[in-house]
Amino acid sequence: MKIIQQFEFGSADVLRVQQTHVPSLTDREVLIKGAYTSINFADIKNRTGAKAKGAFPITLGLDLAGTVIESCSSHFNVGDRVIAFPKNGSYSEVAVAHENLTYKIPTNLSFEQAATMPTVSFLAEILVNAIGNVSKEDTVIIHSAAGGVGSMLVQLCKQLQCQKIIATVGSSKKINYVKTLGADVVCTYEEFVGTTLEATNSYGATVIFDSVAGNITADSLHCLAPFGTLVQFGNSSGVKGIFSTNDVHSSCRSIKGFSLGTTRKLKPEFIRPYAENMIDQFANQTLQLHIDRIFNLDNIIEAHQYFEKRQHHGKILLKLN
Repeated sequence: MKIIQQFEFGSADVLRVQQTHVPSLTDREVLIKGAYTSINFADIKNRTGAKAKGAFPITLGLDLAGTVIESCSSHFNVGDRVIAFPKNGSYSEVAVAHENLTYKIPTNLSFEQAATMPTVSFLAEILVNAIGNVSKEDTVIIHSAAGGVGSMLVQLCKQLQCQKIIATVGSSKKINYVKTLGADVVCTYEEFVGTTLEATNSYGATVIFDSVAGNITADSLHCLAPFGTLVQFGNSSGVKGIFSTNDVHSSCRSIKGFSLGTTRKLKPEFIRPYAENMIDQFANQTLQLHIDRIFNLDNIIEAHQYFEKRQHHGKILLKLN
């Protein structure tokens, strides 16, 4: 089978197309013939060594959509259409996943749309409904709103009929796209503090979703309302966000953290109800994610280079077979 591996950390050209044997299964695992996988920011960090772990060779990729071709699980049969978080990467024609991190999908959900879902839609659903506890009374700031998670957060907050959705983007070229998702106000990172205070009569936002960190975390606290919640779930800037206890205790504000990766490892059963809700919504086309481009597995270097330009809207997919 064909697989993408890397034998050192570095730029996109460290990725290599290799041939290897089909992996074997242990109890409660399934073997999946992949149709599509998605590229996520975590893949870039893992490739460059920013989140270094494990020994070489490394296969990147968090999630995939495909068909079960072998099963050691009582919950899945050969022929089941699924999405999953494979245990050893998803940039591969065939991958192994544990049953706890595998989810059936209906026939009316295409593999392309299904492949956009697992990491970003499951994460967004948990952030909105379990961590941020967003309601229609909230004014919400969503950072990096043109990306996969941001695109989902905007749509989910729109479903809840939030009082106001304020979205930030890294480029003015992305503003129109984010507005079509349902954001009320879209601005660049440089403008969001003033824009938020103006839009809320200086009160601030009640929930802020921050995946950027760095200065964005500190700036977010300048426009977080009393009793508001800052949800921190990433650091795409590569710089730690810093805050003081004085930023929270006297204003009764909260800072919450969440990692889907940690949850997959330590508490996978927590994810399933949120995953199943997202699968239903995508199958019914209540929600969807824009697919910016699809690359073949052989074009993995070009796909990573395109992702790193940060000019895309929505998701970038790899076709696996």
